[in-house]
Amino acid sequence: MSSATPQDASALRGTASPALTPFQEKLRIYVKAGYPILYVVTAEEDRAIESIAGALAEGDLARRKTYVWSVSRGLCTQDLKVVDRKTGDPTKVLPFLLEFGEPGVFILEDFHFFLDERSPQAPVIIRQLRDLVGPFKASRKTVVILSSVLKIPAELEKDLTVLDLDLPNEEELLHVLDDTIEQVSDNPRVEVNLEGDARERIVKALSGLTRSEAENALAKAIVTNSRLDPQDINLLLAEKEQIIRKSGMLEFYATPERFGSVGGLDELKKWLRQRGKAFSESARTFGLPNPRGLLLVGVPGCGKSLTAKAVAAEWQMPLLKFDLGRVFAGLVGESEENMRRAVKMAEGVAPCILWIDEIEKGLAGTRGNQGDSGVGARVFGTLLTWMEENTAQVFTIATANDIEGLPPELLRKGRFDEIFFIDLPAARERANIFAIHLAGHHRDYREFDLSRHVAATEGFSGAEIEQAVVSALYMAFAEGEDTRLQDRHMEAVIAETVPLSKSMGEKITLMRQEAGEKWRRATGEAIQADVETTVDEPPPVPRKPRRVFEV
Repeated sequence: MSSATPQDASALRGTASPALTPFQEKLRIYVKAGYPILYVVTAEEDRAIESIAGALAEGDLARRKTYVWSVSRGLCTQDLKVVDRKTGDPTKVLPFLLEFGEPGVFILEDFHFFLDERSPQAPVIIRQLRDLVGPFKASRKTVVILSSVLKIPAELEKDLTVLDLDLPNEEELLHVLDDTIEQVSDNPRVEVNLEGDARERIVKALSGLTRSEAENALAKAIVTNSRLDPQDINLLLAEKEQIIRKSGMLEFYATPERFGSVGGLDELKKWLRQRGKAFSESARTFGLPNPRGLLLVGVPGCGKSLTAKAVAAEWQMPLLKFDLGRVFAGLVGESEENMRRAVKMAEGVAPCILWIDEIEKGLAGTRGNQGDSGVGARVFGTLLTWMEENTAQVFTIATANDIEGLPPELLRKGRFDEIFFIDLPAARERANIFAIHLAGHHRDYREFDLSRHVAATEGFSGAEIEQAVVSALYMAFAEGEDTRLQDRHMEAVIAETVPLSKSMGEKITLMRQEAGEKWRRATGEAIQADVETTVDEPPPVPRKPRRVFEV
């Protein structure tokens, strides 16, 4: 069985059989307690059936056989021998089980389709399921609805219990890796090199995949390069990226940004660097909990999103962008299920960073009745509960521009480790931002009068400074390809720019006054008051690499 643990763990249990997984332990308890209807949420049918059968293989439960039903085959034994072909009709299988003379666990695949209010059979089948509840409690029978989505009619909410089959853990993925190696062991054209920590690194790269997806990813790596070694990790991560994108809720975000790409924000950077190693096993031994997350609020264009990207690169973790707008669907119950799937996906990929950009827009409608029948409030509640109870190594970074749009429940301690306010850049920060963007466009910032440009951009955001550099480049290029970017180009563009702090001056001023008093500043007080234009972290000036000619 794929969930088996090492033999020494089995010996400690006093049995030769593999130790049970947490899912199997819960299943055994529910079956022993006489729970009549269980609902297992997973996309891995084969692995779920194996796990259920394995959970019943020990002790008194071994007398209960496992049966599998599908609309295409009807009721079958676990090895797919048909019990009764007439039971392919979903309205006939439940009465058949009611009269079935032996104890057992009956797995119904994709049965959620017939519980949907749009299904013509739904009223009959919901009633038939309710009719099973009493008799099944007294007859050692259990129905297990097996589905990749959770759809529960209101009439059955009190009669069934939901179980999640978690994605394979590292131990199970190690079994998948070992099985794959064994399958290619006699192929002389495939090279396997897994010395040192290579096996652990490959298993980490596979985390978040189903067993089938992990098998496919390993097969793809072997077929692509005729080998299996640590150099294939990027291939495995690319496969994971595709799978995450197919979820529709999360986007795997590749970013080259580092802290050196973020001008200023010294206090925020210091806070993040302190927590960069807190996801390690040594941190657990020291007694540290997993960092929960961070909320960044402030003036638009001042580096909130850039910081989220830089943290992922600095910590060498996957960055998953979560678009809350994609959660909301038209059908009843789908929005809540979408939220549930998204956070489960993030947990499966952990350790990772979950980035929720402009969270106040995604949560619009959660405060008061907005005509969505309470869907927004329920989705928001699901998110809040997960943020507080999540134990996986998922660090949430949320950004917000509109402070007034943030519900108070989101801001209380326990949801985030800290809330930082990102203000308009001070003089030294503006100097750093100019230097970063000039260097990013192959210009040496030391050739420009930064002091003059910094003084002229008082009240500019980082995004406005970046655009000023880009616009100056366009102006210089328009004069001729041989024209050098000069201070006069920068001065002309800056003079023409009306920053947001002026066009929306009253709102921005009020935001800065209120937020600066409520939340921690991302920039130290010394920098805020500084009038120097010294560049604290001079970024390297990119140089074009020389071509190597082999003649």
